[in-house]
Amino acid sequence: MEYGILSIAIPLLTIFLAIITKDVIISLIGGIFVGFLVLHGYNPAQAFVALFDGVIGLFKEAWITKTLLFIVLVGAVIRLLTLSGAVESFVLYLSQKATHIDSPKGAMLLAYGIGIIIFIESSITSLVAGTVAKPLCDKNGVSREKLAYICDSTSAPVCALIPLNAWGALLLGLIVTAIDTQVISGDAVSLLVASIPFNFYAIVTLLLVLGVIFFNISLGSMQRKLPVSYAPPPHDETRKSTPYPMLLPIVFMVVMVPLGLYITGDGDIFKGSGSSAVYYAVILTLMFIYLYFIPTKRLTHANYFKGLYEGIGEMIPVGIIMIFALLIGTVITQLGTAGYLAHLLQGNISPILMPFFIFFVASITSFATGTSWGTFSIMMPIGLALGASMDLYLPLVIAAVISGGIFGDHASPISDTTIIASMAAECDHISHVNTQLPYALLAAGVSSVAFLLAGWVTIS
Repeated sequence: MEYGILSIAIPLLTIFLAIITKDVIISLIGGIFVGFLVLHGYNPAQAFVALFDGVIGLFKEAWITKTLLFIVLVGAVIRLLTLSGAVESFVLYLSQKATHIDSPKGAMLLAYGIGIIIFIESSITSLVAGTVAKPLCDKNGVSREKLAYICDSTSAPVCALIPLNAWGALLLGLIVTAIDTQVISGDAVSLLVASIPFNFYAIVTLLLVLGVIFFNISLGSMQRKLPVSYAPPPHDETRKSTPYPMLLPIVFMVVMVPLGLYITGDGDIFKGSGSSAVYYAVILTLMFIYLYFIPTKRLTHANYFKGLYEGIGEMIPVGIIMIFALLIGTVITQLGTAGYLAHLLQGNISPILMPFFIFFVASITSFATGTSWGTFSIMMPIGLALGASMDLYLPLVIAAVISGGIFGDHASPISDTTIIASMAAECDHISHVNTQLPYALLAAGVSSVAFLLAGWVTIS
């Protein structure tokens, strides 16, 4: 059944509710319920049952369950690093050993550097960058909004540009599916690698963040934000200024993810299970922290489990948001939102313009749903089919889908990465969305021009 304009109106309703209510969960539930209302012939009882049965149905997918467990366990890792004093010791070490970091620019570069180095998963990138850099940012008068922007802008872009993670596994799976169904031909790994230089939004965003840091650029409402007053955390004089309690668990987790991809892929890192790799990596990291922190007396056995449960509890809201974000992606797929948008474009535009329009449609889809992964799953098959039928350069098409997914996910108020960046910086969520949007739109504008030029060059 065709739902036409309703397939677009329902995601827009979700965005509208998020802006009006400032409550992401209520907004998602509202959008999902209205979506199911349309899908079930406007029967409210059936829509109600479909909504809550849909939540249970998500757990039939092992990758979803593992991803949700990964999210809450990451919260435990961050909480244990904080409770043990590892973060405090790391910040103190930086202050003593590298005085140039103890400045507004240095504090922001610290958050940026962590975001670049930790490419495991967008959520943990934001959480670690925010947790570590927040004390120095507060001390040097860097607003929480700007810290949240840096955390958000170095999470998804880095994960997409260095796809040795769950992102790469998902994208490869989508490309392999298109190859297996004979929609396109070629090698999935080669196509994904070739698409990286064309991932304009990710590249422009990372460069723009550097410009914001070095030239102290404050666009839009961010320039009106006052710095957060700094209150030094209570320092335990018995603790030494050392980077190792902070760095070793993070390095361990970074190493475990590609190792997990290698094992689950039977020796081929690009064929591994991303959800399994990050899931087992965070479990092993929690075990590593126990074996490291208990003997060194950074934590007692009781405090370890206290921190473990507290960290899991702190991430439950994020897990709930993730569940409803995935469910609204399912609803929008059933409504045919992306297909309707693609239908409006196909046959009505020049092949030269198609990479730009794929980026545009993916951006709208991701902004409406708040999920880059959902957008990839919806738009990659459509984009590759359009690319094959119009003889487009497929790596450019793949990059257009990825860039659009990252932009919408970056800018959307119901995006899990946007929400996590707000939490990591302890910044009001709507304030973060409002202050980040001008930067995201600027990067999207530059990327649009780049996709237009790339379309002209590759077609010509």
